[in-house]
Amino acid sequence: MKIKNPILKGFHPDPSLIRVDDTYYIASSTFEWWPGVRIHASKDLANWKLITYPLDEIRLLNMWGNPDSGGVWAPDLSYDNGKFYLVYTDVKVTDGSYKDCINYLITAEDIMGPWSDPVVLNTAGFDASLFHDDDGKKYLVNQYWDPRSYHHPFYGIMCTEYSEKEQRLVGEPRVIYKGTADRFTEGPHLYKINGYYYLFVAQGGTVYAHQERVARAESLDGTFETQPGEPFLTTLDAPLHPVQKAGHGSLVRTKAGEWYFAHLMGRPLHHHTESVAEVRGWCPLGRETGIQKVVWDDDGWPHIVGGHKGKVEVDAPVEVDAPVESNASTYVAFGGEDERSGKDDFDKEELSFIFQTLRIPLPEDTLSLKDRPGHLRLYGRQSLASTFLQAHVARRWQSFTFDAETKLSYSPVTIQQAAGLSCYYNTKNWSCIHITWHEKYGRVIDVVYTDLGKTYSVYQEEPVPVPEEAEYVWLKVQVRGISYWYLYSFDGKTWMETPCRFDSARLSDEYIKAVYDAAFTGAFTGMFSTDGLGTGLPADFDYFDYRELDMEVDGKYI
Repeated sequence: MKIKNPILKGFHPDPSLIRVDDTYYIASSTFEWWPGVRIHASKDLANWKLITYPLDEIRLLNMWGNPDSGGVWAPDLSYDNGKFYLVYTDVKVTDGSYKDCINYLITAEDIMGPWSDPVVLNTAGFDASLFHDDDGKKYLVNQYWDPRSYHHPFYGIMCTEYSEKEQRLVGEPRVIYKGTADRFTEGPHLYKINGYYYLFVAQGGTVYAHQERVARAESLDGTFETQPGEPFLTTLDAPLHPVQKAGHGSLVRTKAGEWYFAHLMGRPLHHHTESVAEVRGWCPLGRETGIQKVVWDDDGWPHIVGGHKGKVEVDAPVEVDAPVESNASTYVAFGGEDERSGKDDFDKEELSFIFQTLRIPLPEDTLSLKDRPGHLRLYGRQSLASTFLQAHVARRWQSFTFDAETKLSYSPVTIQQAAGLSCYYNTKNWSCIHITWHEKYGRVIDVVYTDLGKTYSVYQEEPVPVPEEAEYVWLKVQVRGISYWYLYSFDGKTWMETPCRFDSARLSDEYIKAVYDAAFTGAFTGMFSTDGLGTGLPADFDYFDYRELDMEVDGKYI
């Protein structure tokens, strides 16, 4: 059997991969999306299922007001002596010379929880992970941030002993590795293998220059020597390779003794031009999770099977069982094993597993599946530009070609009220088709988009009037590679296309990074309701349908 990359499609960066008995788990970053940290499970490294979000209580994570691409960076999942350990960073400042970030640790005896109250570890840098040494001691390693204007901000990797008994870091922190000339040393994971301490780190920044390096030492007090030669993993030298941005990951050993490395990656879309800037393309799906097989040479250094560029298809491990089934009780499984396609009729009393909200859990006076049975009701709150309280429920883009559709009952009476279907990257880059109100026409359909913080209306003074007798309006987005567009219907059968075609690239890290330092997520599509008057006007969504399509993009099937 072959494993096809990516193994987690759509925005799933910074994978932390472990094995407990015969089950593999991956924890991935969620940034400002709530609940925090996605955990997927697998029996074979090929088929994965989303099973839980451990940070699903305010006592564990409060991102109220967090900036775009702040929140949960690079969680680290580990297991020792019958207990799961989860280290995560909550980043409060992203742009500029400072990174105000808090590293926390929680534990649980079961991957499904309950999880302990968080222990504050330090605020020295991000990408923290916990290493369990074979003598029983534990150590925290993290990227060490340098705010000085005359130094590179990525100072190195810091190591500090952690006392489980005292629930705090003890002893003096030490910088154990500064990386190579490629700098941006981050994402540390420490392992002890055959008597050596191996430190896996990401370098080059989470762009197309991204890479993974390996260093080792005979003791934690010794000098870490960088693996000679080329990086362990990178596609910097392969601009047309289908796996791009390869780096930042973690190592796992199978029961049969094989080794694999899970890593973040991107799949770019290309505009058909000769521009050098467009050779690599844009990744609206965000940074995804891939996996590579690893072998060790006679000198004890690891290598990616097939070379440092990695492969799209990887040999599966020798032991293969059926994919794991979720026993999560807090959420409802949605969309099949890979979460990629499905219709939610909102007939349950709990929100489907696939959806997330921004920064905080939405209270019952903002989101309800009970107030109008068979509907998701969103009471109007702040705009899509807010970092505080958006009534906005969305899911990842996980394909370059898909349709997303919803059916909406909504009766605004002012220009301050709007509800509809969104395609969203962050507060400064999004688009939507919505129902709102107009002084001349009453209830209308409009298409609005924000590009690098500036907002525009497609229809301007001539929006589409909604018939008075129409209780419901159907809204749809069609995503086709480098472009996407919105449609509407008043009967669910006859669809009218809106006049603006949007560039998918504008919902990508690459596009936003041209202006803002922090752009680390990916495109989402979902439902929202805004009410600037503060009356909380409800919008009732009858269903949400997401369908991936088998279509050709850029000369290849996605």
